[in-house]
Amino acid sequence: MAYTRRNVLMGASGLLAAPWLAQVAFSQTYEPAPPAGAVADPLSYVNPEFRAGLGGRTPAMSLDAKYLQMARAREKNTPPLPPFPGVSEHLVPRSKGEPEVKLYVAGASPGASKPAVLHIHGGGYVLMSGAVTQAEIELVNKLDCVVVSVEYRLAPETRFPGSLEDNYAALRWMNENAKQLGIDTARIAVKGESAGGGHAAMLTLAVRERREFAFCHQVLIYPELDDRTGSTRKVPPYIGYYVWTAQSNQFAWSSLLGIPAGSKTVPINSVPARVENLAGLPPAFIGVGSIDLFAPEDVEYSRRLLEAGVPTELMVVPGGYHGFDIFCPDASLSVQFKNVWIEALRRSFAHGRTSSQTG
Repeated sequence: MAYTRRNVLMGASGLLAAPWLAQVAFSQTYEPAPPAGAVADPLSYVNPEFRAGLGGRTPAMSLDAKYLQMARAREKNTPPLPPFPGVSEHLVPRSKGEPEVKLYVAGASPGASKPAVLHIHGGGYVLMSGAVTQAEIELVNKLDCVVVSVEYRLAPETRFPGSLEDNYAALRWMNENAKQLGIDTARIAVKGESAGGGHAAMLTLAVRERREFAFCHQVLIYPELDDRTGSTRKVPPYIGYYVWTAQSNQFAWSSLLGIPAGSKTVPINSVPARVENLAGLPPAFIGVGSIDLFAPEDVEYSRRLLEAGVPTELMVVPGGYHGFDIFCPDASLSVQFKNVWIEALRRSFAHGRTSSQTG
């Protein structure tokens, strides 16, 4: 069986193993709350290419403490898939007195000078693993790059900025071990999907402030950028109806921040959408489906990046729900979506770091 991100999310029974793409059916033991608001015909908003991916399980189950416990138990009891050949694991130091963070490395070529991608996995800030999947292997092969994926600490056990420091430690290690890995430090990009996209955006802010390192590009795939979405900022009921709901978003952000999502104040740079100054960040690609809960915040973040002078490419896929490209990888729009962000990376690697991004 191919080791893809899709089957990492799918158990042997065909049920999803993680609620950030939540169509999990614990129907015998758990009854999810219905989404807020009413939608007369929610399926009419879904692009026909993506309807099969929903599998008839609607609406989405919302994440809460009980669901998190069950989802983690399912993850724990799912046999691990075999690692890819050539993928190595490394334990690297965090800050003094902190435990080490695990990294997975694919495509390392000692003595070479390749571009690299720091990959940060999704999972609503509370789930999933950084283990390399087929998606990262394809990236290595298509772009002849090195991919480093981070096993950052999860919320709610680790609050912000714990996971940020894990991701920063990975970036530091990449720079300090560039020759052994075969990395050109002027061509390091960061990529993340969902919560991983939120983490990636947080990391670019930290890199800008600390001025030790730099990214040549940020690829944010339906990123989770605003704790206010679904709490103090409402969205139409058909947005976020499938897969990732407003209730899930509130739980995820509250878990990461340690305070209720949508609170009047949050820790500095913990919520990318709340950061006033976005100038000086690396060029960005942001992609999202039009009925994803994150569509409004992702479009708004793109607009603000543009107004701050950051070169930004935005792709909104019509009728796409959260994770449409994972549920329906062979759909023509999913293929186009993937090709577009890969080409954005390819162009960035061809040009290297911009002068404004020099660390």
